[in-house]
Amino acid sequence: MATVKMTRGKYERLLRCSDEHGVIAAAAMDQRGSLQKAIAKGRGEGGKAEASDLATFKAAVTKVLTRDSSAILMDPEYGLEAIKQREPGTGVLLAYEKTGYDVSTKGRLPDLLPEWSVKRLLDAGADAIKILLYYNPFDDESINTIKHAFVQRVGAECAANDAPFFLEPICYDDEIPDDKSLEFARAKPRYVKAYMAEFSKPEYFVDILKVEVPVNVKFVEGMKVYGGETAYTRDEAMALFVDAASVAKKPFIYLSAGVTDEVFRDTLELAAESGTPFSGVLCGRATWQDAIPIYASEGEAALTAWLEDRGLQNVAALNAVLVKGAKPWWDFYGGKASIEVVDLVVA
Repeated sequence: MATVKMTRGKYERLLRCSDEHGVIAAAAMDQRGSLQKAIAKGRGEGGKAEASDLATFKAAVTKVLTRDSSAILMDPEYGLEAIKQREPGTGVLLAYEKTGYDVSTKGRLPDLLPEWSVKRLLDAGADAIKILLYYNPFDDESINTIKHAFVQRVGAECAANDAPFFLEPICYDDEIPDDKSLEFARAKPRYVKAYMAEFSKPEYFVDILKVEVPVNVKFVEGMKVYGGETAYTRDEAMALFVDAASVAKKPFIYLSAGVTDEVFRDTLELAAESGTPFSGVLCGRATWQDAIPIYASEGEAALTAWLEDRGLQNVAALNAVLVKGAKPWWDFYGGKASIEVVDLVVA
């Protein structure tokens, strides 16, 4: 059987980010601007949220939810103290990109946190590096050339430091501004498939693709959350899962994209039913977003109480779905025995 070579640092760090079965059951807590706005909103008109609120919220979520998570995704701006609260043995992914994008410039171009590098993130406790990239595979060539070079640059930096690279492309289309619309739901499968094919290419040095599901389940007939408008039947939706997965040349995991925990679980069950070989999840708001107004109005103790109760229940329910449907990331290469672990050669 053919083997694939993987450098020792990447291999060992990926093991730290996955559970004993090779499934990545990670919690995402790298939200910054959106979390700050949500906390402020929970405090009513004129409410505010400070940097200390983000640090407190992140620390509480990390301390509780990593009991049943294989890894935690965090940002280095507000979360470095939070990752110290994680359960021993939990892997750490650190975000390398600035939050959001410059709305005054066409193309939703990405940028890195200027005071950080891959080496500095590793020194700060990272096991892996994550980049979020807004990406329309069919955008102007001039825009996507910039984005391709950006991902190559980050991927090469990760490779040079023997760090796993998790890439999170988020599709968009400026001609369809409402990404929750029926029109966008019909276009989404083509976009997700195209970016999974593109960023599987070896020149990007991506190790794990963190991707959107290729359908919007609100427009899938027969789903619990179905709203009456149809973009695809259930069978068509399952075929679209398989179609997108068929072009992946790297292990991939699904992101929750801000839906509720129930909707995300139903979505993963649909993926599992389709036989899609996803290797886990990075799940953020679906698990803990209902705790934001509780923290905003009642404080840290109430937040912790909610996490100990409903938060852990959400994680347990999600993990139960992963047990049924997720595949070990190393199975993508034919199993552990098909991976030849080699030492990084520094020129």
